[in-house]
Amino acid sequence: MITSQSFDSERCFIEKKYSLSANLMKMARDYGRKIGFNGTFLIEPKPKEPMKHQYDYDAATAIGFLKEYGLDKEFKMNIEANHATLAGHTFQHELRMSRINDMLGSIDANQGDVMLGWDTDCFPSNVYDTTLEMYEIVKNGGLPVGINFDSKNRRPSNTYEDMFHGFILGMDSFAYGLLKAAQIIEDGRIEGYINKKYESFETELGKKIRNGETSLEESTESLLECI
Repeated sequence: MITSQSFDSERCFIEKKYSLSANLMKMARDYGRKIGFNGTFLIEPKPKEPMKHQYDYDAATAIGFLKEYGLDKEFKMNIEANHATLAGHTFQHELRMSRINDMLGSIDANQGDVMLGWDTDCFPSNVYDTTLEMYEIVKNGGLPVGINFDSKNRRPSNTYEDMFHGFILGMDSFAYGLLKAAQIIEDGRIEGYINKKYESFETELGKKIRNGETSLEESTESLLECI
């Protein structure tokens, strides 16, 4: 039989687990500052490792966790492409979620097979993806930490030649993605489409809703007048 007491017990356990994780992060931060580290601390969302439900499932969950425990001023996101897809998102979605919250710090540049439920961490080769990823990074004004190739060759090999080709593939994919992203931004059409789609947000009613200066009744009356 499930009772309210069992729910309270489960909630208490989860709260303890999260506060423990937060305090461990604070201890790591304090120690880092104590020994002279002045850089940015990074949190990497890692879905399904080691469990289904966790505070760092995706960017939104991890950012909410950091804000809840007052860690968002010194910690930022390290977003990995393959982890984004494991969480059911695209890499660019996770980058944008981090960017608009001013929490984008670094990326692990790789790609996985969206048909699989685990990491393959291959060197990135899809220029369509890297273009959209570099678009977010450019919009972010760059990265405070940088791009890291947490990657390996698709076919298991550790020969110097294969590793060399893998790194060149990844770097060229992101370099070409940067060129295409710059062209998209300079062209301006995508931004124009987005602004057009959400232009109602800038109307008098839209601003009042965004600023919390209206009620549901008043909003409904205003919308009915437009019909």
